[in-house]
Amino acid sequence: MCGIVGAIAQRPVTEILLEGLRRLEYRGYDSAGVALLDSNHTIQCTRALGRVAALEEKLKDITVEQGTMGISHTRWATHGEPAERNAHPHMSYDQIAVVHNGIIENYEALRAQLIEKGYPFQSETDTEVIAHLINDNMKTATSLFDAVNVTIKQLQGAYALGVISVEEPDTLIAAREGSPLIVGLGLGENFIGSDVQAMLPVTNRFIYLENGDLVKLSRYSVAIYDTNGEAVERPIKESKACSLSTDLGEYRHYMLKEIYEQPQAIQNTLEGRLAQDSINPCIIGDAVEATLQQVKEVHIIACGTSYHAGLIARYWIESMTNLTCRVEIASEYRYRRQPQREGVLFVTLSQSGETADTLAALEKAKSQGCLATLTVCNVAESSLIRESDFSLMTLAGAEIGVASTKAFTTQLVCLQLLMGLLAQAQGDSLKIVKGLVADLKKLPILIEQALDKDKAIEVLAERFIDKHHALFLGRGDQYPVAMEGALKLKEISYIHAEAYPAGELKHGPIALVDSDMPIIAVAPNTHLIEKLKSNLEEVRSRGGELYLFADKKAGITQKDNIHIIEMDETPEILAPIIYTIPLQLLSYHVAVFKGTDVDKPRNLAKSVTVE
Repeated sequence: MCGIVGAIAQRPVTEILLEGLRRLEYRGYDSAGVALLDSNHTIQCTRALGRVAALEEKLKDITVEQGTMGISHTRWATHGEPAERNAHPHMSYDQIAVVHNGIIENYEALRAQLIEKGYPFQSETDTEVIAHLINDNMKTATSLFDAVNVTIKQLQGAYALGVISVEEPDTLIAAREGSPLIVGLGLGENFIGSDVQAMLPVTNRFIYLENGDLVKLSRYSVAIYDTNGEAVERPIKESKACSLSTDLGEYRHYMLKEIYEQPQAIQNTLEGRLAQDSINPCIIGDAVEATLQQVKEVHIIACGTSYHAGLIARYWIESMTNLTCRVEIASEYRYRRQPQREGVLFVTLSQSGETADTLAALEKAKSQGCLATLTVCNVAESSLIRESDFSLMTLAGAEIGVASTKAFTTQLVCLQLLMGLLAQAQGDSLKIVKGLVADLKKLPILIEQALDKDKAIEVLAERFIDKHHALFLGRGDQYPVAMEGALKLKEISYIHAEAYPAGELKHGPIALVDSDMPIIAVAPNTHLIEKLKSNLEEVRSRGGELYLFADKKAGITQKDNIHIIEMDETPEILAPIIYTIPLQLLSYHVAVFKGTDVDKPRNLAKSVTVE
């Protein structure tokens, strides 16, 4: 998993590559590197362990000629530990440099063959195999393009590639199979990148490559060939995205900034989508109403935080419509046999729209003949959006912090809009939809009220400094909220945390309860509040330390081992969104107190583009 940036221009490209890497650092930050072809037709390769800033610092101490063609990479380790020797670009005899995103499944067999031929390996990566393989194929090929073409036919797995060679100083080769790659078009210069954001400072015109595409770039031309070797024209898209602002303003971390951006992000997501007492179907796509009327079942596929959003949506859809809703983790769904069902609306959730497992699940669902596919996503130009029949944008804006916050809550809002549209299509839930619309219009203000608890939550968070484990509890649609709270705490504070349905406490987890195990529970004043109170009493009577986010009208009183943050009254349908906010703030403040890297937690990357 990584970010790739490449450029061929008439001007020096070093700063273009570095700025692109900064913008892609959310994809991986174990190591970074850049390979530049200088005027002497020599490839100068510089790599550094750690963040892009470490690479920049290293470049200051090395005499690097400002080449006009180069490739660069920021890495999240898959094969080989985070180390400079495993950083990209990888080279073969100083002749060829390669950057790669994806996983080559047959690299061990290829590596053994190349070692027999005398090729030396410096790393443990699958990528170095590609560099040597291209070099080997250059012996019989007529050009770098032909050598790469032969090479990719030998690879099994997923890849996005950028390749340069000393023998062809005016050519940059790119290829895509299973991992996203985009071509950026300039004037007298062209670019490749994993993400639009990487290239926005230099162009807003892009070509989205398709699986099997092989591309030859020069300063003035871009030639694309499909998997059959036929020259093809891919549409040119003009991006409306804005160049990312990296201004933290008054905030210490991006995560906190993005938590506080949620009222506006949700307002943006709702803007123009709500009528007086209904939801406009065209927010999903043209002629969608006839499709929604045929839906018999909703199937939601996602990973990580998005999976939790899907679990919450299942409660909503099944409580408000007559439809069955199934939710699965994408990495499990893609390898599991499913019986075919009629009338399935297949919904994929992804912040980036490039999640490899979710893309594979979508491809599988389409091949099995589902009724329609719909993606809920934050990136308009992403692969999932392009591959789906319909889409619903979250409009959260750029999210830089690796731990998702506003992308999650705006996903929930979109899923409520989808729930309302499904109810409208059934025709017998219009009164319920009218109430939903009225509640959604209150949502930004209710989130502002939840953010007002920040100072009290910060005080509470200090009690977690010496903790190593935590248990989160919730009932009904608050159980997935508890799961998301546990995920956030473990992601950025490195405290081991689990979530359980509160009713399951007595079936095992209660054995863990003691005074050193914090128990965090979300307690809105819903129809399940009395059941939850009984579960909490089970904890308190065994000496457990309870931390509750409870509705002020829930009737829960503070005691020696019960610490309560009172929440304002909330409509039941909105409670999962509102009660997510204090759990985000809790995890943030605990991480700050423990001194971890809040925005870039260890071993994590924001866009998971490998299996």
